[in-house]
Amino acid sequence: MKKSRMRNFLLVIIMIGFSLSVFGQTSATKEKAEKTAAEKAPTTKTTKVKDESRGYIVKVGDKAPDYEFTLDDGTVVKSSDHLGKVVMLQFTASWCGVCRKEMPLIEDEIWSKLKDNSDFVLVGVDRDEPLDKVLKFKEDIKVTYPLALDPGADVFGLFASKKSGVTRNVIIDKNGKIVFLTRLFERGEFDEMKEVIFELLEEDRMPASGQK
Repeated sequence: MKKSRMRNFLLVIIMIGFSLSVFGQTSATKEKAEKTAAEKAPTTKTTKVKDESRGYIVKVGDKAPDYEFTLDDGTVVKSSDHLGKVVMLQFTASWCGVCRKEMPLIEDEIWSKLKDNSDFVLVGVDRDEPLDKVLKFKEDIKVTYPLALDPGADVFGLFASKKSGVTRNVIIDKNGKIVFLTRLFERGEFDEMKEVIFELLEEDRMPASGQK
């Protein structure tokens, strides 16, 4: 009788120990997963530091500053004209070698596919160069999307420190919010930017719930 009770007691102890072990492992696994997810998730502070390190004075999630510029055909454009559209501002200059590398890709992979989409706006904002130089630049690199004049880099200075360089893109959604920023040219970042642009435009073309 005593031996039977002892065995039952030992079995209970073993089961309790096993349960605590499983619970401990589950909790540890959950804690590790949550920690990993937290480390991977970009925080506002991290994003801001990243943007500042690249010369930006704005960050993803900000409302885009109000801007105004004159296009290479003489048209004056304001940011208010772009409300309700997906906007890509590409900051450039004729002396910028990286810009000359990136702009034909923008022409071929973005502009050629979206130039007929009335919900999309692309403007290359040329930093502090006269019209004749801007037109020659446009002809030399064979792009057809509009370029804009930016005397004194005043439009550039709304988005980034004037002490920082060009070759940067700002993507603005239909609500006027900044959703993507690039600096220099990196193929992976460029492709990610393209995906963001096409997704913003594709979402708007999706039928509303219950419609076909």
